[in-house]
Order: sequence, then C-alpha cells, then structure tokens
Amino acid sequence: MDSEIQQLAGDILEHPRFQQLRSFQHHGEGNSVYDHSVAVAEAAYAIARRMRLSGDETASIIRAALLHDFFGYDWRDDRFRRYLRRYSGIKRVMRMHAFVHGHIAAGRAKQTFGLTERECEAIARHMFPLAAMPRTRIAWIVTLADKAVASREMTAALRGYLSLAYQKVTA
Repeated sequence: MDSEIQQLAGDILEHPRFQQLRSFQHHGEGNSVYDHSVAVAEAAYAIARRMRLSGDETASIIRAALLHDFFGYDWRDDRFRRYLRRYSGIKRVMRMHAFVHGHIAAGRAKQTFGLTERECEAIARHMFPLAAMPRTRIAWIVTLADKAVASREMTAALRGYLSLAYQKVTA
C-alpha cells in the first residue's frame, strides 16, 4: 500500500470497525471487503494523482474509497435473507444489498469517522446506476475505481470457478 494512503487514512485503516471488514467475503473466495476497499482506495488514489488533484481532494477520495463498502454486515447470511423475505416485488428488489449498502455505508462512515457531506455522497452514490448519479468529482472517481476493481475481482473469481468446474468435468 502506498505510504501516502497510509498517512492520509491511517486512522481508518487501523480502526477496529474497519478491521472487521476482513471477516466479510466480497467478490469471490479469498477476497474480503477489507481487501476490496483497500484496492479501490489504491485505484482511486492513482486516478487522483494522474489528475493532479489537490491534497485535500485526494484525501477525501481516499477516505471515501476506503469506506465505500463500510456497511458492516454479511449480506449473504440468513439474517439478511430473513430481512428481505419480509418484502415482495419491487420493494424487495429495492432493499437488496446492491441498492442499499451505499447509503448504509455512508451513514456508518459518517457516524464512525465524521466524514464530510461530499465524502458521504461519494459513498452513497458509488453503486451508480443502481444508486443516484454521482454529482462530484470525488464521487465519480470512487465510482470508477470501484467498478474497475470489482470487475477485476469478479473476473478472477469467475476464472477460478470455471477452472474448478473444468477440473471436475475432466476428472
């Protein structure tokens, strides 16, 4: 990890609630929400550096990128499934993890780390087009970095699943 990321967001990286993200699987086996969040922060930082953004804006981008998935629950577990079963049709769809976790993460991040409104907006909108369209440069950078990293992680996970399926077929 880049030392500037550590310097600008060490309080987040070392925080016990952020460390808990290591226990939640994200995009495939062996990839935690923590790993994903750090990778998104690194990608967003690279974009900010390439754009030669100010130090304050770069710090906001790193903080929002680290906390964009700070929702704090395992959306694959029975508890979340039971919650969803209370709803049907479009109400169920609109309460699915992909649609709600940005707002949950933004609220939790603001409460825990006292983020700015712009940082919270970037977190809440990072799931565009499943969430509202990003309105700020910070939000767009976090959204693009998340899409790039998630695509890479999902491709690796799919490659692993296909490899296992191929091994089973040829065995």
